Amino acid sequence: MKTNDLISIICENDGQRHEVAVGTPLSEVAATISANDGRPLLAAFVNNRLKELSYRIYHPVTLRFVDIGSFAGFRLYQRTVWFILQKAVRDLWPEHSLRIRHSLGQSGFYCEVEGMPLISDDEIAALELRMRQITEADFPIKRRSLLTSELRELYLREGFEDKLPLLDSRPRLYSTLYTMDDAIGYFYGPLAPSSGYVKLFALKRCFNGFHLALPLRTDPDRVHSNTMQEKMFDIFHDYKRWNELLGVATVGQINHRILEGRTAEMVRIAEAVHERSLSKIADRIYAANETHGTRLVLISGPSSSGKTTTAKRLTVQLQVLGLNPHIISLDDYFVDRERTPRDEKGDYDYEALEAIDLELFNQHLEELFQDKAVTIPRYNFITGLREWHEEPLQLDERSILIVEGIHGLNPRLTPSIPKEQKFSIYASCFTSISMDNLSRIATSDNRLLRRMTRDYVQRGSNARSTLARWGSVRHGEEKHIFPYQENADVMFNTSLFYELSVLRPLAEPILREVPDTVPEYDEAQRLLQFLDNFTPIYDLKDIPPTSVLREFVGGSTFQY
Repeated sequence: MKTNDLISIICENDGQRHEVAVGTPLSEVAATISANDGRPLLAAFVNNRLKELSYRIYHPVTLRFVDIGSFAGFRLYQRTVWFILQKAVRDLWPEHSLRIRHSLGQSGFYCEVEGMPLISDDEIAALELRMRQITEADFPIKRRSLLTSELRELYLREGFEDKLPLLDSRPRLYSTLYTMDDAIGYFYGPLAPSSGYVKLFALKRCFNGFHLALPLRTDPDRVHSNTMQEKMFDIFHDYKRWNELLGVATVGQINHRILEGRTAEMVRIAEAVHERSLSKIADRIYAANETHGTRLVLISGPSSSGKTTTAKRLTVQLQVLGLNPHIISLDDYFVDRERTPRDEKGDYDYEALEAIDLELFNQHLEELFQDKAVTIPRYNFITGLREWHEEPLQLDERSILIVEGIHGLNPRLTPSIPKEQKFSIYASCFTSISMDNLSRIATSDNRLLRRMTRDYVQRGSNARSTLARWGSVRHGEEKHIFPYQENADVMFNTSLFYELSVLRPLAEPILREVPDTVPEYDEAQRLLQFLDNFTPIYDLKDIPPTSVLREFVGGSTFQY
């Protein structure tokens, strides 16, 4: 081989410079890299863009290979398992089709087989066996482009009508098709090179279908199978069924409503569901107050879940019932910045419970419930120091204290308050629409787009800074919030099925500002490709000023 047939690449995994032949696929380079604890390398960032291992190198590049322990690798692993599961269902029951309904737990999914209303344990065992046979066969997974008109005919012939509304509402000349043996599929992101890369999964009967259990990103070497988070299951399941009845269960269906000029109708319905849900929650709080003397309401949820607006709208509903609600934010009880605990990287860990002045917070609770006047702190995020409200807070016999913050469901937050005197709410954006029957939309993506838009519009932060912090935010949620979510008395879904169409025109210009020289570039491009599937809503006049979405896009009547 001539010297000029070689190109120089830099691999960040081993910190070495490598000389490779022009046209070398990433898979050959990956074979020379030591994988973490034997986990297979699934893809690589090439100049900060995620590429499948079949990608060939023709110019000098910088590479960073990823496995299941990264966010990008974990999403790729999930998609590949979905493809294998789809093929296994078709192999066993060709007249039926797979439906991945929603997430279940931190790493699993609730699935059903359409046309099989109650799948048996024996059938689930056969399905898992077929999946393992597919992984052992190590079928290559190939990607190719073809005319969208040809793909549409192929989907019709194969019984994948659920994919047509999105194809028709966001027309493109060419589309991507994946194949694995005799199976076909479309996925919104890269897949593994072959079925043999995916080994860890398990199936277990659940409700009318089954639970697909996968490893945790943070614990990638074993299947995480604690399936029954009943409250979360119920809220996802109810909203999915409700969306299907309304005909807005998939992105394509929503796009068609917008193109038909029915945006205002969708907004009214979605907002009415929120109002009805909050009214029911207020009724339960009122009953708890009458029966048990409950005066403390704790609202928890992950970042950008709409906790603040939920608390403010709940106060209105409680006032309708004759109660006198007051809101306290846990963020105002942060210790001064120099006393904040640090994480394993040495950064301030604002998600840790110890970042809260628990002694002062509980002292104030005790004094408030003794009907004493208390001066509440206000945390200054610029100086990192505690300030104080000018007017003290004092409760009366009709008062309900609403405490909003990520640790609301942690029993260590309020150990001195009897359980029956607390009412807890878990508020989160349980995204209930899907791209199609197989490809769901991650709630974390919905929340990230909310946060990015709010950070830019209201706080002057660019998309790169939001993306750079998101990994730390997610880590804090997994550690401090998700383990306690089932402690809630009730869950409230803050998602609105039309909102991603609203966020698209606001988020796109922000995301395009992320330069290709930084690691956040690929995530920005992934979100741009994701948003391109949504027909945009530009006019916000139909969104009420009390909507949870106003917390992120502006125009709310509430003060934040």
